[in-house]
Formats: sequence, structure tokens, C-alpha cells
Amino acid sequence: MKNYIKIQSKINSFNNTITVSGDKSISIRCVLLASQAIGTSKIYNLLESEDVLDTLKCISKIGIKYKKINSHYQIYGLGLNGFKTNRKLEINAGNSGTLARLILGLLINSKNQITIKGDKSLSKRDFTRVTKPLKLFGADFISKNKGLPLTIVGSEFLRPIKYNEKLGSAQCKSSVMFAALKTPGITKIKAKKSRNHTELLFKFLNIPIKLIKKQNFDYIDIKGISNFGAFKYTVPGDISSCSFFIVLTLMTKNSKIIIKNVNTNKTRTGIVSILKKMNANIIFKNKRIYNGEEVSDILVESTAYLTGINCPKKFNSSAIDEFLVIFLAAAKAKGVSKFHDLGELNKKESPRLDFAIKLLRKFGIKVLRNKDNVTIYGNPNLELKGNFIIKNYRKDHRVFMMSCIAALSLGGKWKIFDTDSIKTSFPDFIKKIETLGADIT
Repeated sequence: MKNYIKIQSKINSFNNTITVSGDKSISIRCVLLASQAIGTSKIYNLLESEDVLDTLKCISKIGIKYKKINSHYQIYGLGLNGFKTNRKLEINAGNSGTLARLILGLLINSKNQITIKGDKSLSKRDFTRVTKPLKLFGADFISKNKGLPLTIVGSEFLRPIKYNEKLGSAQCKSSVMFAALKTPGITKIKAKKSRNHTELLFKFLNIPIKLIKKQNFDYIDIKGISNFGAFKYTVPGDISSCSFFIVLTLMTKNSKIIIKNVNTNKTRTGIVSILKKMNANIIFKNKRIYNGEEVSDILVESTAYLTGINCPKKFNSSAIDEFLVIFLAAAKAKGVSKFHDLGELNKKESPRLDFAIKLLRKFGIKVLRNKDNVTIYGNPNLELKGNFIIKNYRKDHRVFMMSCIAALSLGGKWKIFDTDSIKTSFPDFIKKIETLGADIT
């Protein structure tokens, strides 16, 4: 079967209520922490994407059992020192940078060498950003380059560290936090603002953590060697998955959508903040706090005219996975939009910044680029009538989904390759889009 879809027409107006799959970042962290807990943890609404399933396979290879029972997964944790490893063990992180980087922190005290592998895309990503601080704990690493495969040589004599995380990377921060769990003493982290799911889960699990929030940085102290018990957790919906439906609704006339039970943690809602500054009709309803995470229903209505934005850099880290569809909205907006310091986009599954600029120019949109700064000259009357073939983008799931939204909202005849890429984060994406009336073959 050929691995592509065709979209030949724009979507008609719609008025629907939907849910999206569980948050990927929280799903992976829950599985990894459950592997370290003492007892049987139960996780509901776990995202069943390739990244999360690869996480389950990885903990299984290092001695942690799990099984699915009806609507939840049970993970049988063996405590902080419960991993059982064989010599010359290899584990495969697939396409997941979150999994590969975070599990390195948990393997910091492994008695045997363990090699982390990944797919072609993940293998090209930079892992020195986590191996450098993890070496300070006492571990060592063997690698022929900056990426994967990477072999960790754990240490039984770990020491706490002081770490200044300057990139705004939740993966780097969380990897160090996981290593701190295995390390006696207090590890001190100064971290540029980024997603805080790991901190909230530590608090929920009563892991000794002290957190001081400043304007640009968070100061995190973690006391290591503190075992914690098994837990129950229901994973809220993923706002990154919601982003495609949000932008589709804004750009489709006379349309409305309610997305239920979404994680609206402020470190993840940069896309909403940006789009609202562009005159978007988006409201959070039924707000509540669940184990430290803010959860809401998101109401979106089509917007007659989105307006250009000089996007504040403070939103970059909280919208880093959503900039592809933000650029799409800017292309349809009235006026000029400016975005700054987005080099991190090119360090994802594909060079996303390069691809987005190339695609917008195919649409006839004027785009100027100065290093990692981008200026987009929007056209509120943008309509596409040509043929578009999307391929050779390293099977990046977000590129695939962004292309679908462009086809459904702007028109044209599209052939979009690598349908399987959505299994990484949102396996039900096409089915969900079709419930809104999209014609996809």
C-alpha cells in the first residue's frame, strides 16, 4: 500500500466537539517514573503512539514489566535501583528525543554498559547537550559523533552537581532531574524557562524538590535517593495535537470546535497566547487543576481576519512544537508577522524552520529570513489552486499534519507522503480530521 494521502478540496464549515489523545510529554514521563516507583502504577489515557510504545519497550528491556488492562496500563515498578541489565544491552528509542534523553538520566548508575539507538532522524540529533551535564555526575559516554548510537557507562559513585540549563530545553533539564533521583545529596539546577511537567510530577509523587521561580529562570533543588510509591494518573489531552484543529478552525469560515480535557499548562500554551494576539477567537473553559497540571476545554471559532504579530521571544519555548501551524496562520493573516531566535526548530525531527519557509514561498508568500529570525508578509485572501507534493521531509509527523491543515484550509490538490509518520505522536489524526468533514483519500 502506498504511504501517502490525497486532499483534493478544502474542508467545509463545521461545528464539533472532540477529544484528542493523551499528552505525549506527560505520557513518556509517567511511564519512566512508574518504572522507578515501588509497586504497581496505573496510567489512564496513555498516548498509544510509537514514541510512548517505544518507552514501554525500553523499560521492559531493562527489567520492568507492564501490561494493558482495559482502559489503562499497569507498570510494575521496582524502585530507584530496580533496573536489571545485561552486558552489551541495546535499547531503541525510535524517533523519540524525549525518551532517549530522559532515559539516559535514569541509567546514570547502570552497572553494565547500555547502548541507546534510534531511527535515522533521531540519530542525527545533538545529544551532547545532555551527555555534558550527565558526565558531571560521574557517568561516561561512548559515541562516534554527537548523536546516536550512544553508549552510557554508568557509575556507582555518583555525586550531585550544579547545572545551568541555558537552552530552555525541558528534555535537558528533565534528564538531569532524573539523574538527580539516583544521586545522593542535593542537585541544584538553574534552568531557563521551559515545560515543567517533570517538576509537577515530582511534586505529585512527593519526591523532595524545592522550586523557586524567577522571571527568566527557575531554581530547582532535588534531594536524591528518595524512593516513592506507585501512583494512579490520567493523562490529559495534548495541546500540540490540538494546535492543528485550532488553526484549521480559525482559518475555516463559519466554523466552531470544542476540544475537551486538554492540558493547558502555561509552559505549553504559547500557541494560544500568540494566536490571541493575532485576533484569534480562543477561550479556555471549565478550567481545573489536576495533580498540579491545568486542564481546560478549548473553544475555538473561525476568525474573519487574523492580524500580523511581532511575536515576543518569551513565547518561543512554550510554542516550540507548534510554530509550523503558527507560520501557516501568519501566512493567512493581514499584515506582517515577525518571529525571532527560532534556531531550535531546526534541531527537531527535521529542519522545520527551513521546511516551513520553503513551503510558504511555494504558496506565493513573501518570507524574509535573517539567520534564525523570520518575517512573513501575510495575505488574508490567500487561496491555493496548484498541485502540491510533500515528500522528503525526514518523515516528520508535524510537517505531515501541518501540510494537511494547509491543504484543507487553503485549497489546491495535494499529495502528502509518509502517512505513517503520525504514529509518532497522533495516530488518530486522520480519523479526527475526517470527523470534521475532511475528504481525505
